[in-house]
Formats: sequence, C-alpha cells, structure tokens
Amino acid sequence: MYSQTTRGITVTVQPVYLDDQSDPTENRYVWAYQVRIDNQGDTTVQLLRRHWVITDALGRVQEVRGAGVVGEQPVLQPGQSFEYTSGTPLPTSSGIMVGSYEMEAETGEVFDIAVPAFSLDSPHETVRLN
Repeated sequence: MYSQTTRGITVTVQPVYLDDQSDPTENRYVWAYQVRIDNQGDTTVQLLRRHWVITDALGRVQEVRGAGVVGEQPVLQPGQSFEYTSGTPLPTSSGIMVGSYEMEAETGEVFDIAVPAFSLDSPHETVRLN
C-alpha cells in the first residue's frame, strides 16, 4: 500500500493487477486501484477534481483530469473517509501513477492534496536488480 498525508487528509492507494482483464499477447495490461481518503483534519472538505499522471514502462505519459472520482464529489467531515475503486489499462507490463485531488474547505479555500506515486507491476514484468 502507498500512503501520503497533505493538510490532515491521508490518501492511501492499493493497486492490484487484473489478470482476467489483461492480455499480454495483445499488449494489454489492466490494474484496479483502491483509494481511501481519510479526513484527519479539523475542517469539512469536498473533493472537486482529480488529476492523474500515468507513465508506462516506455516513458509514455498520459494525463487524466476530471470532476470528482467515479462520478462523485464526496464531502468529508472531520473523521470521515471515502473509498472507491477504479482502474487503468497500459500497453506495457508495468508503469507508475501519481496524482492529486483538488479539495475545497468549508471556508471556500481551494487546495490540492497529493496522491502518492504507486507502482503498477504485473507478473509478466521481468524484475532486474541494478
């Protein structure tokens, strides 16, 4: 698992390779990732937008921006959490994702929180130690 805290809001991500949806002979590798957002701060916040940077094993970068996550813009009071699962395909057997969420505090302040970089590894990837 990967975890990072920004301004009292902790984002934890756990990626899982989906063998049943992947087809290495067609250069299609698919991962699901479960995200948990915990508001450990002292103010109510709302997730407005997401921004992902997805890099495959050949260094090709794809950016994804959009409103909310999985069709929702959750509001989190202090002590509350929100969980969701999403996924991403890649044309290579490994990659990395990193991102941020744009949040709005109940005061109207808008700020970004970090989503930790996490590795997308499949059992089809050859591991090389340097």
